[in-house]
Amino acid sequence: MARNGGVAWMRTTEKIDGYDLSTSDTEEVHVLAVDDSLVDRKVIERLLRISSCKVTAVDSGRRALQYLGLDEEIQKKETNGFDGLKVDLIITDYCMPGMTGYELLKKVKESSAFREIPVVIMSSENVIARIDRCLEKGAEDFIVKPVKLSDVKRIIDYTTTELREGEQRGARARRRGINKRKQREGDDDLSSSPPSTLSSSTSSSPSSSIQSATAPLSPSTLDSPTRRLKMTSSE
Repeated sequence: MARNGGVAWMRTTEKIDGYDLSTSDTEEVHVLAVDDSLVDRKVIERLLRISSCKVTAVDSGRRALQYLGLDEEIQKKETNGFDGLKVDLIITDYCMPGMTGYELLKKVKESSAFREIPVVIMSSENVIARIDRCLEKGAEDFIVKPVKLSDVKRIIDYTTTELREGEQRGARARRRGINKRKQREGDDDLSSSPPSTLSSSTSSSPSSSIQSATAPLSPSTLDSPTRRLKMTSSE
């Protein structure tokens, strides 16, 4: 499912080509961190964990695609084995061998299943044309290295805000659907129920009114003092 900025998937393997993809299950936001530099990868991973995030760190764009199940070669072999991953945010370096962060961004945004996931680009070079190109392609943000804790907290803040808003919109939509179903069921019950009460009341109404009009006066009425006085005066 797609929530605003997140896709529900469950990872069924812990390693790809011997690379450890184990993650912690205690944090809320799951971030896929991509960087070919071991030092930079460890730095961003530590900053994310300090910010109470669950982190999966990989060293290339290709491994990121494998983790998401978007690698074309694996899709052809139908052996990706990824059912039910949950990724809320992707943070990737721009300059990487084999596949750049920009190319990874394009792959993610071209995927119907993952295009709503926010992608943040990191780079050690503050090149305006590069920044503009990434933002135009759909990047959520562009961070110039070294990445600081304030950068990570800013990203996580608006990511969690979007997740909460998406969950609230989903809850409102579910409530509207339940109310509509209840309304339809109520309308169906009214249309299918026999009008027994209405028919009995309407059918008995004329006869009862005729009987009341033609029925003789009760003895209590004739024997009343006022009635006897009127009859005596008339005689």
